[in-house]
Amino acid sequence: MRLLLVEDDEMLAQGVKQGLESAGGYVVDAVSSGEAALDALTSDTFDAAIVDVGLPGITGMALTQRMRERGITMPVLMLTARDALQDRVQGLDSGADDYMVKPRSEERR
Repeated sequence: MRLLLVEDDEMLAQGVKQGLESAGGYVVDAVSSGEAALDALTSDTFDAAIVDVGLPGITGMALTQRMRERGITMPVLMLTARDALQDRVQGLDSGADDYMVKPRSEERR
């Protein structure tokens, strides 16, 4: 399964990519912006996308909306630190199929 990971935190992106690929069955292409994701979606085919909400430039929600407007129907998982109910509703309303909050330690809050 080929996944598009859109995450601007390089360390987190590497960790997610490495974890998925070591689990087996996943090939992960990681990009760090919504613009780069749109470019990748124009030139390549993916089975699903994992999208951070707080991206520079085009936000994850705007990216997902654009994907849906372009007829891209692959599953989209929003992976974000934003855990408010309103954020979850907005994420799903933007076209995401699921919304997952990133685990974080108390000291990073």
